[in-house]
Amino acid sequence: MSGTGSNAFSYLVGTLIDLYIAAVLLRLLLQWVRADFYNPVCQFLVKVTNPVIVPMRRVIPSIGRLDTSSVVLMVVLEFFSVWIASRISSSPLAIEQIFMFSLVKLVATLLMTYFFLIIASVILSWVGAQMRHPVIPLVYQLTEPVLRPFRKVIPPIAGLDLSPLFALIAIRFLLLLIGW
Repeated sequence: MSGTGSNAFSYLVGTLIDLYIAAVLLRLLLQWVRADFYNPVCQFLVKVTNPVIVPMRRVIPSIGRLDTSSVVLMVVLEFFSVWIASRISSSPLAIEQIFMFSLVKLVATLLMTYFFLIIASVILSWVGAQMRHPVIPLVYQLTEPVLRPFRKVIPPIAGLDLSPLFALIAIRFLLLLIGW
């Protein structure tokens, strides 16, 4: 395969796998915050991810509130994505490097997801107070566990909640710390 063709194939496979990983991650996070299962967005994520997660749950039990099968699925998919990209590139990585890069990429995906969710929650707090879209309560439910510790330390100043700003700074710091 030519360089251009292999780059295009690598991009396509990586993007499709990353989208599915994002769906599994969102499903895991929504389970963690105990979001409304009947929300259409939750229903969509369940329908998209159930064909793979349900059979895995028969083999891999949950550990407490952690859906272990979802975590294993994300790691396996990320490993496969990085492995394919590594094999197509001119300098393939060793298995250990692929595994470590996969874990770092998953942590970065989680942090970036929260980064954008917090930005979305701030924008929705400005303009979306009267909107009735099913995504809005999910955004607030997902960001609340991250913002709560910051709200305990940083009280609102003149009615202005600065916790999202400091949460974004902390997330960006963590992303830079892991080299992303």
